Amino acid sequence: MTYVICLLLFAGTFLFFLTGLGLIRMPDVFCRMHAATKGASLGVALLLIAAALYFRETGVVTKAVVTLLFIFLTAPVAASLLGRAAYARKIPLWD
Repeated sequence: MTYVICLLLFAGTFLFFLTGLGLIRMPDVFCRMHAATKGASLGVALLLIAAALYFRETGVVTKAVVTLLFIFLTAPVAASLLGRAAYARKIPLWD
C-alpha cells in the first residue's frame, strides 16, 4: 500500500510540474488555460487520493472527497469563464 501512495504522490507532483511547464511553454492564453486546468485538477485529485489512503480516517476521506468534488465542479467553470473573457477582449490567438 505504501508503494501505491508513493506512486500517487509522485504522479500528482509530476502533473503539477507539467502544469507549470505548460504555463511557460504554451503559446497563447487558451492553450495555457487548458494546461493549467487539466493538469492541476488531476494533480490535486491524485494528491488527495494519496492522503485519503494514507490516513484512512473517516474525516480525512470525507474532506478529500468533498474537496475533489469541489475542484472538479469549479475548475471547468472557471476555465470557461476565463476563456470567454479572453475571447471577449479579443486576445490574439497563436498562428
